[in-house]
Amino acid sequence: PPSSHDFPAWPSRRTRTERRRFLWRLQQKWKLLGLFEIGQDHELYGLTCMMKQGLRDALQVSVDLPPPKPPSGADFTDVLTQPHQGFELRTFSGSAFAYFRHSLGLAEKDYQHSLTSGACYLQFISNSKSKASFFLSNDKRFFLKTQDKREARFLLQLLPRYLQHLHRYPHSLLVKFLGVHSLQVAQGKKQYFIIMQSVFYPDERITDRYDIKGCQVSRWTEPMPEGSPVIVVLKDLNFEGSVLRLGSQRAWLLRQMELDTAFLKDLNVLDYSLLLATQLLHEDEKGGGGHLVLRTARSIQGAGSPHPDLLAQNRRLLPDARNALHVLDGPDQRYFVGLIDLFTVYSFRKRLEHLWKCLRYPGQTFSTVSPGRYARRLCRWAETHSV
Repeated sequence: PPSSHDFPAWPSRRTRTERRRFLWRLQQKWKLLGLFEIGQDHELYGLTCMMKQGLRDALQVSVDLPPPKPPSGADFTDVLTQPHQGFELRTFSGSAFAYFRHSLGLAEKDYQHSLTSGACYLQFISNSKSKASFFLSNDKRFFLKTQDKREARFLLQLLPRYLQHLHRYPHSLLVKFLGVHSLQVAQGKKQYFIIMQSVFYPDERITDRYDIKGCQVSRWTEPMPEGSPVIVVLKDLNFEGSVLRLGSQRAWLLRQMELDTAFLKDLNVLDYSLLLATQLLHEDEKGGGGHLVLRTARSIQGAGSPHPDLLAQNRRLLPDARNALHVLDGPDQRYFVGLIDLFTVYSFRKRLEHLWKCLRYPGQTFSTVSPGRYARRLCRWAETHSV
């Protein structure tokens, strides 16, 4: 929320019109964090209409011709270019992503409908420092996020390794990337965007949201008053004094954190976040078992017989819930859990930033550390904040 320093002091005399304008500006600042429907009067309405139109035609290709086999070779470098009136949409590695969506049990027609229905996208404005634009499909199932060219290219380069990791560990906590696209308006700059499965879905009963990095510096967010409609994502210091009560799921979570962060360490990335949300379980949801699953495509429907090649997977019982891959049920609480923001490479610039922060914050923990140290610290956070 804005501080009192963001606004001028009241002059001794103001007209009624000026006062109304002041209150309107105040209200807009307080409403800054949250979800807003991108209707016809929204500045981004035109962009989202083009995104929906382009995605409708792009996804129709995989609806009509589903990929017959797992991706390899040219599937990861394929680019589909589709011209439209006034803009052009490109789809990168389309068949590879289509096969991955299929492996998640996501029907291509449902995916297309969520992203291209007549219902408006929702704009998500958070307290994140990111300059990217965030959109949600109207059913809140999928996130669309603008990315710069470097980040989009980085995701496409790591895509084979990313899909290999998720094939081996289909219950991975890594956010599920579902597509990479670019949109270029005539005479305009090319805009890249990615599509992800929302970790916080369905969100109707979520009470608290956290973005955890396992450090202290700049990791506090002022909470909103109870009952406020404003959505605030809290941080590490807000979580202090709380624990994740996971019961039998704890061992699985700690092991999967080790596996996923080891993968990210090998990619030489840091500054990713453990996204958490909490939700009280209803009485009829407590103690409910799940199905032992080995393949992601069968995550909700149930189990098959163990296959020798799959015994190394870190398997668990999934709850009978939507978005089960990102849901952990403890004795009394449901937790939505996922690892997001996987694009920050430990470059020379980041190494210099690390040295500067060592001088600036002696004795304190901060985000910019080596990938190995970052991974160990986040795993240690999960271990010390769960029972």
